[in-house]
Amino acid sequence: MSTLAPASASTVTATAPPGPARRRPPRGRRVRYALTIAVFLLPSLIPLLAFVIGPMVSAAWTSLHSWNLIGPMEWVGLDNYAHLLTDPQTGAAFVHTVYYLVGYLPLVYVGGLALALALNARLRGRAMLRGAYFLPVITSWVVVALVWRWLLSPSNGVVNTVLAWFGIDGPGWWADPAWAMPSIILASAWKDLGFVMVILLAGLQSINPDLYEAASLDGAGWWRRLFGITLPLLSPSTFFVIVLSLINGFQVFDQVYVMTGGGPNNSTQVVVQQVYDLTFRYGQAGTASALSWLLFVVILVVTLIQFYGQRRWVNYD
Repeated sequence: MSTLAPASASTVTATAPPGPARRRPPRGRRVRYALTIAVFLLPSLIPLLAFVIGPMVSAAWTSLHSWNLIGPMEWVGLDNYAHLLTDPQTGAAFVHTVYYLVGYLPLVYVGGLALALALNARLRGRAMLRGAYFLPVITSWVVVALVWRWLLSPSNGVVNTVLAWFGIDGPGWWADPAWAMPSIILASAWKDLGFVMVILLAGLQSINPDLYEAASLDGAGWWRRLFGITLPLLSPSTFFVIVLSLINGFQVFDQVYVMTGGGPNNSTQVVVQQVYDLTFRYGQAGTASALSWLLFVVILVVTLIQFYGQRRWVNYD
């Protein structure tokens, strides 16, 4: 009686039949596909080139020249950048901008979070309240700045009038170098609260309510649920708000121009205000363009640092 031993894996080689070779589409089809994509991108690509990339390239070229907006350009190379890096007014403008950010960002985030938490609850008329708090966001900055300039008027402003009822001598607000920047911060935070509220409110509504119920059953109080559930799961929305707020904060201009014009005594002279003054008051368009590019580099570096650091505290699970 003979037995057949099974063939070992080393002696049997299973070869799969070769699949059909993947053919590249004809060149004409690839060209038509590329042109189709380009046609769909044109409505957004043309404004991007005309109003963003084009002006940026033009500003970079202008920053290498001395130009008063009237006469011909004169090539100066990197002299404008060297002048700005050694000019104390440039450093002061960046310091004032950082001062604005340090006061503005915590105020607008904490205020927006408080509104989002309040309007996420079951309140009567909360839809109307959400619309009312968002209304300043779509209001013109010129209107908002003029209203706050009137509210904070040192002589007959509403705020100082109310403080006088309680026997408090109100500060000089935008007319006082020590209070001018806090006045701008207050107006800016009030206007942007609605935007931050909407973003954080959307993040709150995406959190699973079962997590709060389980935490309540374990005896977690409101504060414990806030720091243990809400803020960690709200971190993507927080990251989005911080990135946008910092980018916009570095470019603060409208409220400064309307409320103080950079004064008093240059106490609110921020970077973009200095770019405006260099261009239209002193006729130094080349220096102003160089300053705008310096600001762009600072914003880019700060944004990249945020994206690098967000992996440590932003929870996307």
